[in-house]
Amino acid sequence: MQAAWLLGALVVPQLLGFSHGARGAEREWEGGWGGAQEEEREREALMLKHLQEALGLPARRGDQNPEGNSEGRGAWATEENGQGEEGEEEPTSTPHVSPSPSPTPEDAITYILGRLAGLDAGLHQVHVRLHTLDTRVAELTRGLRQLREVAGDTRDAVQALQEAQSRAEREHGRLEGCLKGARLGHKCFLLSRDFEAQAAAQARCVARGGSLAQPADSRQMETLTRYLRAALAPYNWPVWLGVHDRRAEGLYLFENGQRVSFFAWHRAPSPEPGPRPSASPHPLSPNQPNGGVLENCVAQASDDGSWWDHDCDRRLYYVCEFPY
Repeated sequence: MQAAWLLGALVVPQLLGFSHGARGAEREWEGGWGGAQEEEREREALMLKHLQEALGLPARRGDQNPEGNSEGRGAWATEENGQGEEGEEEPTSTPHVSPSPSPTPEDAITYILGRLAGLDAGLHQVHVRLHTLDTRVAELTRGLRQLREVAGDTRDAVQALQEAQSRAEREHGRLEGCLKGARLGHKCFLLSRDFEAQAAAQARCVARGGSLAQPADSRQMETLTRYLRAALAPYNWPVWLGVHDRRAEGLYLFENGQRVSFFAWHRAPSPEPGPRPSASPHPLSPNQPNGGVLENCVAQASDDGSWWDHDCDRRLYYVCEFPY
């Protein structure tokens, strides 16, 4: 808008000068040149109107009706002629309104250059703001990288603490098992009175630094039997051992993967002597194992130390084994 006003300021004085020259000629030719002067005024008014529309300038009060202006100018000229006839001795000064000059190619170029300069200034401001945003984004990216590094260090520290806690729990469990349980050679047995499935019991023993009990010979079996009988007397509770045949039916393995070579399966009592001895086993005390594929884990009775096969999902007491 400033460029438009500037262009008007450059063009209007030229048109005003052109109009002033035309009116000076009018005074010299007051004879038969009236029609040519009227046509010249109409052309000037039309040029001013087109220039104002092109520049977006508001129309002046005297330019809204060029025909009326022509009539008014004609009347004003007639009145001026009459005054000249009445008395030439009293010269009167008449105001002259100079029309705006027509725009030249130099003015158009100046206007375009001004607009281009404004656009260039706007682009420069946009570039400055983009540079500020790029700087901010770089700072945020650097801060995010530092936070990730700190988070990684924290994660490593937490993992190290968890490993240290696991080692401490295993050492504590081993010491507790050997101090509170039964020790034989390089093994310690500790009873847990929590009811767990066989797999969950094995997981808890491992978390404490051991495993479910794996009696490998008769000596270890006798030690474990005495310990369980003394701990659970006068009751008889089945207790999970680390023995199972989940891999293949009839193939019993310890939790460490070794094959079991010593067994202490429960056997039904022999029939009492009498005139008619019964050949069928006792229904409440059948020979073990008898569960087939439905019972794949081994538990030890706390009263006599015999082995029974059970469903692995049954929740029983369990006894852990720790290295000494």
